[in-house]
Amino acid sequence: MKVLVIGGGAREHALCRSLSLDPDVTALYCAPGNAGIAEVAELHPVDALDGAAVARLATELGAGLVVVGPEAPLVAGVADAVRAAGIPCFGPSGAAAQLEGSKAFAKDVMAGAGVPTARSYVCTTPAEIDTALDAFGAPYVVKDDGLAAGKGVVVTDDVEAARAHALACDRVVIEEFLDGPEVSLFAITDGTTVLPLQPAQDFKRALDGDEGPNTGGMGAYSPLPWADPKLVEEVMQSVLQPTVDELRRRGTPFSGLLYAGLAITSRGVRVIEFNARFGDPETQVVLARLRTPLAGVLLGAANGTLDALPPLKWRDDAAVTVVIASHNYPGTPRTGDPIEGLDAVAEQDAPHAYVLHAGTRLDGDTVVSAGGRVLSVTATADDLAGARERAYAAAARIRLDGSQLRTDIAKKAAEDARTGQPTQA
Repeated sequence: MKVLVIGGGAREHALCRSLSLDPDVTALYCAPGNAGIAEVAELHPVDALDGAAVARLATELGAGLVVVGPEAPLVAGVADAVRAAGIPCFGPSGAAAQLEGSKAFAKDVMAGAGVPTARSYVCTTPAEIDTALDAFGAPYVVKDDGLAAGKGVVVTDDVEAARAHALACDRVVIEEFLDGPEVSLFAITDGTTVLPLQPAQDFKRALDGDEGPNTGGMGAYSPLPWADPKLVEEVMQSVLQPTVDELRRRGTPFSGLLYAGLAITSRGVRVIEFNARFGDPETQVVLARLRTPLAGVLLGAANGTLDALPPLKWRDDAAVTVVIASHNYPGTPRTGDPIEGLDAVAEQDAPHAYVLHAGTRLDGDTVVSAGGRVLSVTATADDLAGARERAYAAAARIRLDGSQLRTDIAKKAAEDARTGQPTQA
């Protein structure tokens, strides 16, 4: 099978890496890709938001499966254009992708499905914003209704900061604060059958100790030794399957990757948000642990045949990803800086640690930074402590002027797992 992956970040590099190891994949393409993806897939230029262009490229390449990675092309209906060309596509329709594209739509779907989530108000005027902020009080949770690349959420005790963020958006969702640790749980679905993956936890804040501004994610780990062993089953029954059933009932069946961002609160599991695609950086650790070849699962979702597949198989290993970000991220990042040490990681740390590229490009023969989050250093080991050690050892070999990383990814979970103490971070 020939597979075309759309996108150019670390998520797509993780997908391409897994697909490149799949014996059923005879040719692998990525558009537009990045400097790292070029090592495992043939790159092609494309406007990822242009459904006709993507469908045309897939047809020219003879692709038997198209995998749309980022959210913006999905919301723009790229998957619809590919399917209209007669090519199986992993990714929801533009209508179903509104589950991520509009937080107000997601709240409405959750209400219809009986999915537990935070109480909320949808606001479009200053008066509505003030009423909602007064109703919930601090900490204030303000979410841009539309796509914001993982940075449209403000959680603050400062009512003026909350109000300023809300006023800067055309439409916002203001909701009650949910206590407790957060969990990311992915599920692959064909619109009827739902296959949950292994849970992960990511780190949204820029700085150690969960300080600093929200980012797209500075690292992640899996498994979660502190989580209830029945968590996945519970979320399947209370969140994932009801949501998929509700969307099908509405005439907008969801086929692709359903991502549930969850809070494990004192009152039980609550949905923080849905995404309509693999999350970044959680994909890096989840796919590192997946033993089942990926292409057949994604094709089963695209063709509506997931119910015929055997259960997914997982490695017992733990996985940790540490994101190396550019100078000034999550503000306007500095780009064009050369990246050194990639060969050293490949020579000294593989196969247990490796680098997935996010914001990179080639400048002649030199790999340079080309975005905010530049690299995801991913490692596996028997336990989280070992995976952390390998990930940070590999990250230390990377040299990128002005770069930044968090030093505490999975630290508490690893320490508590080794001492047998429960943890929530």
